[in-house]
Formats: sequence, structure tokens, C-alpha cells
Amino acid sequence: MQRGSGLSAEQERHLVQVARDARLRAHAPYSHFAVGAALMDEHGRVHAGANIENAAYPQGLCAEAAALAHLVVAGGTRIAAAVVVGDGAQPVTPCGGCRQKLREFAGEALPVVVADLREVRLRTTLGELLPHSFGPDHLGRGLKP
Repeated sequence: MQRGSGLSAEQERHLVQVARDARLRAHAPYSHFAVGAALMDEHGRVHAGANIENAAYPQGLCAEAAALAHLVVAGGTRIAAAVVVGDGAQPVTPCGGCRQKLREFAGEALPVVVADLREVRLRTTLGELLPHSFGPDHLGRGLKP
């Protein structure tokens, strides 16, 4: 069964659980705001990440960037789906920098699912989160198939 996210219900549940599990390993001693992410690559492999804060605040790493590093090291070249889990009053979507990082490996149709500890809060696309984005295709370097 396909959902608004373009993922099957089973795929979405799995990615949300992976992101929730990753969130439990976040290093967030300053903000106490743990975030987990899960990215599915073009081969169906899942790569997890958690935010990693640093006493020198700008040196921290977002969960999406950590998951993306795992994807690249594993040989992935495209993101097929992204899930972010955070526990906030509003859905915890990727920050602006992470939206651009995701764009490097995905087009505007990338399904992005945002969940909290209990439920999916938002199903959207990267294009909706980052309209009129700048990407590899602007530099004559289209995304790899």
C-alpha cells in the first residue's frame, strides 16, 4: 500500500523506527533536544544518524547530516526517502542546511516523513521544504541514476 509519502506502510514504519532508535543515541547535552534520522538509499539500504552537539555550538552535526555521511560511506549516491524524528510542539523538519545537503543527493520529489515519539506528523517532499532549490543540475552535474 502506497502512502502520501510514496513509501509502503511497511517501509515507512521501518524508517520511522530506525530514526526513533537513532534518536536515543543522540549526543545533545546542551539543548537536550535529541533528533534521529533515517535515509533509504537507491538500493533500499537504510542509514541512520543522530544529532551530535559540541561545546563549540556551530561545530555540531545534525541527524540528517550524520545519516547522509553513513549513506555516502556505504556507497550510496541517491536518497530515495528521508525520515526525521524529534519530539517538539511542531513537527521537527530538517533545518535549512540539511535541506540543502539532502538536495545534493535527491530531487524535489524526495519523500520526507516527519514523526515524533508517537506518530507521523507530516508527509511532504523536499521540493515543498526547499522550493526553487539550487542543486547539482545547475552546475551541469545532474544526479546520478
